[in-house]
Amino acid sequence: MLTKAEIENGMAGFTGTEEYHRISMLFPRFLLTDGAIWLAKNAECFWLFEAIASYQPKCLRDAKLRDMQFWTLTVKDGKATLKVERDSGDPSPLVVKRIGSTSFPLEEVKIWVAPTATERGEAMVAYLPSEH
Repeated sequence: MLTKAEIENGMAGFTGTEEYHRISMLFPRFLLTDGAIWLAKNAECFWLFEAIASYQPKCLRDAKLRDMQFWTLTVKDGKATLKVERDSGDPSPLVVKRIGSTSFPLEEVKIWVAPTATERGEAMVAYLPSEH
């Protein structure tokens, strides 16, 4: 795993994507951009993206989350909270997941998820905010 500074510096370099990456056959309609897959590999956090993917059925039932989802992982003292918020400024997140133990190196990371047309049809794509 890279250091916190190396991860932050690496993430800052992504401003778009050249391809989409599938992380699991369990979630065939959930893809990652180049920046998101870089983060998953270098921060050893595939679990984070699998967690986000696992909540997609619930999120897609919410009209305000179908077009855009704002995920935040906050880490403190080896524990974390993962939540998703709506674009509308609605203060109540649909998902709040407590994670009892993590070695994720950043205090906070934001992941955005939106539907995207791909050559295989529409998929939900997770990306870094800098890739928007």
